[in-house]
Amino acid sequence: MSNTVKTWRTPLIVIIAGCLIATTGFGARSVLGLFLEPMTMDKGWSRETYGLAMALQNLMWGIGLPFAGALADKYGSTRVIIAGAIGYGLGLFGMSQAESGFTLQLTAGILCGLGIAFSAFTLAMAAMVRVVGPERRSFTLGLGTAAGSFGQVVFSPLSQGFISAYGWNTALILLAGIVLLLIPFAICLPQGSPSTVQKQSVNQTLTDAIKEAVSHRGFVLLTIGFFVCGFHVAFITVHFPAYIKDLGLSPSVGAYSLALIGLMNIAGSFLSGMAGQKWSKKWSLSFIYFTRSIVILALIFAPKTEISMYLFSGAMGLLWLSTVPLTTGIVAQVFGVQYMATLFGIVFLSHQIGSFLGVWLGGRIYDQTGSYDGMWWAGIAVGLLATLIHLPINEKPLARLQVRTAIA
Repeated sequence: MSNTVKTWRTPLIVIIAGCLIATTGFGARSVLGLFLEPMTMDKGWSRETYGLAMALQNLMWGIGLPFAGALADKYGSTRVIIAGAIGYGLGLFGMSQAESGFTLQLTAGILCGLGIAFSAFTLAMAAMVRVVGPERRSFTLGLGTAAGSFGQVVFSPLSQGFISAYGWNTALILLAGIVLLLIPFAICLPQGSPSTVQKQSVNQTLTDAIKEAVSHRGFVLLTIGFFVCGFHVAFITVHFPAYIKDLGLSPSVGAYSLALIGLMNIAGSFLSGMAGQKWSKKWSLSFIYFTRSIVILALIFAPKTEISMYLFSGAMGLLWLSTVPLTTGIVAQVFGVQYMATLFGIVFLSHQIGSFLGVWLGGRIYDQTGSYDGMWWAGIAVGLLATLIHLPINEKPLARLQVRTAIA
């Protein structure tokens, strides 16, 4: 009976299911910035109030992911993602009923954040990468990341349509229902850790793996650098639609801009995955962060027109989550894939601390100055810092992996 269950979960089915998880989970999360303007206007809240809820969501996502990753590494991703999907859906529904800033932060912040952590597309990507050989890992990671971006393409106009047709309350309830589709998708993932992965490092415990990683300088630098990705992405996701509306442009421009970011990131994720297969991952990451700084600088000085918003979105989209295949690729390349979900969860915590600051500071600075200019300049500065931080990383696999490869 068990053999039959394992047989139908072929690598193709696992990869398709993982991509659907990424599309649904990431797509729903990426459009919450569209609710900032209607919710704050309707409830009389400041942007900092909404920004704090989204900041808490990102922080709880980051705090929860290492634990979710450890559970997924030990028991498989299916049960973890199912539990996360239920929490995610309940959080979105609670967000639709929020009557105070505290309730918003409890539902949209804490409950949604933990739900996203335990249903994260990175857990699905860890399952995907285990069913392919080392030569296809970077491409598979790029495919999973591109699927998440496709979710942003689909969910941005869909959610704006829901808001326009039914109001923001009903739109959130509809999103909550869609998120529950993660449950059947998760059932298609492998049950438990594949035996081939267990054989790769039979003598290493999870505690040993964590100690090994945190004592590795490259892992520490990668973790610090990923903070910047979160700072950029979360700020733009939550505040860019409002920034566009402040310029006097239509709210639909904000929705289309988010969709364009997602569309271009499909190409960016594939290109990133292929670049990581052919060239140095750390040099590719440095290039991405440097180019982000240039793109933000161009936005500051560009005419504030609909076309310039789309040009910025397209350029930033190419660089959006293209860091993920490279960052996860370095983790897998240096430390192996047995505890990949846990180790990437630790790296991702830094990303989410950056997300917390990006979202919260965006609202704080806007409320104090009436402008997002300070955040754009901060984005340039941290982008240049990340450019330098990745350069000293040693990408070579650890000695234990090299010995095992030689024996094999």
